[in-house]
Amino acid sequence: MSRGRIEKALSGFYYVNTGSEVLQCRARGKFRREGLSPLVGDWVQVRELGNGEGFVEEVEPRRNVFVRPSAANIDQLVIIASGAIPVTDPYLIDRISAIAALKKCQVLVCLNKCDINRADALYDIYRDSAIEVLRVSAVTGEGIEELREKLRGKLNAFTGNSGVGKSSILNTLDETLTIPVGEVSKALGRGRHTTRHVEMFPLDTDTYVIDTPGFSSFDTEELNLELKAHLPETFPEFLPYIDGCRFVGCKHIKEKGCHVLLAVKEGNIPRSRHASYVRLYEEVKDLNEWEKKC
Repeated sequence: MSRGRIEKALSGFYYVNTGSEVLQCRARGKFRREGLSPLVGDWVQVRELGNGEGFVEEVEPRRNVFVRPSAANIDQLVIIASGAIPVTDPYLIDRISAIAALKKCQVLVCLNKCDINRADALYDIYRDSAIEVLRVSAVTGEGIEELREKLRGKLNAFTGNSGVGKSSILNTLDETLTIPVGEVSKALGRGRHTTRHVEMFPLDTDTYVIDTPGFSSFDTEELNLELKAHLPETFPEFLPYIDGCRFVGCKHIKEKGCHVLLAVKEGNIPRSRHASYVRLYEEVKDLNEWEKKC
């Protein structure tokens, strides 16, 4: 038996890097019976069959799991955004960052295409938030080395609107990569999906990036009862103020004596972040226990 990590899952095969080779593996039937699917990012035990093939025998305990994109053990979610075409809605960033916080995953907002548009509005929101933000350009190379340092030593997942340049940034970080880059539709302001599957790319001996499909992949399966129960804690700017609210169970929407609302009014919490919280609250508030997935 060998220990390795799944780098790619495609057409029923799992490509497991054992440190000495990459094995093309099938998964044992027991996983299907147990309702468990091996995922990119999983540490696994494999039985080698020879000729570069093997079987995934066991999946080790996971740090976290994302349903869509299907990946596990992510240390940092890098949300690629843009102030140019396509322009990123801050609510989409906040929605995903809340899901990431629930899964104990760091978040980094990376504003690409700053050679075209500096994305000042987005930068100001996150500069004043508890989420780290930096500007980059895959064209000029601005900020790429700083981004490289932020990625170091972690399993990172890139996500963002289609067309914001996730694949372009990856190709800039490692010139040996030739990940297809899509064009942005001028009529719709949207990019065409070029990433068809989830794959993990090594940038260094201890640094990896998972390139994923766009924001639409973070669908409502991630908006669940657990997020509903812990929503205020997924906005880290709220944490210094939550305990000061007058009423236990304060929803931080319009209640009297809410310290979160006071912090928003005084400029200590960005209004855009609180607006996203309210919008997300409206999305999850009507979820009921009987709707919980088995």
